[in-house]
Amino acid sequence: MRQSFYLFALKYRGGQKDDEKAVFANSMFNHHDFPKAETSFDKVSLYIEELADPNMAATIFDEIWEYYIEDSK
Repeated sequence: MRQSFYLFALKYRGGQKDDEKAVFANSMFNHHDFPKAETSFDKVSLYIEELADPNMAATIFDEIWEYYIEDSK
């Protein structure tokens, strides 16, 4: 069983302030209701779209998701 998207994305935390993946991961960490156990694109994507947090842009999510899928192979 692969790790959740949340756990995968946490590795981007603590990066430079101008690194969009780090901004995304830091914001994700601060949202305590983020779906931490999810491995489903649709469920995580829906959460991000409904939240509409400017620090968690859908385009950055898509980029990190691609890395997540590649890492899972």
